[in-house]
Amino acid sequence: VQLVESGGGLVQAGGSLRLSCIASGFIFDDYAIGWFRQAPGKEREAVSGITTSNGNTWYSDSVRGRFSISADNVKNKLYLSMNNLKPDDTGVYYCGAVLDAPGRSWGTEVDYWGQGTQVTVSS
Repeated sequence: VQLVESGGGLVQAGGSLRLSCIASGFIFDDYAIGWFRQAPGKEREAVSGITTSNGNTWYSDSVRGRFSISADNVKNKLYLSMNNLKPDDTGVYYCGAVLDAPGRSWGTEVDYWGQGTQVTVSS
């Protein structure tokens, strides 16, 4: 199983980035998948998730309206379009997936993690 993120970088406040995560080794359509981030000195937090089977999405309050998550079930890829970035968005962004099954909850449980990609927003 692999989740490989890309697309991070350094951007000025107000700018945009698009993160990608390519998944392999598991059945993409059977999973809820999304993005977490960890800022220096802080705990990892859920940012946005999507249920690949039906397209249902979730966003944290801090990013709703600025970030957009999408998934390509053919290419087994996950994206996060980030607009109007703020310095508080700085952190390592991780792709995480959990089996979409009764009793399982993306955001509180993760079966597979990527290695992360750094996003730095300068003021």
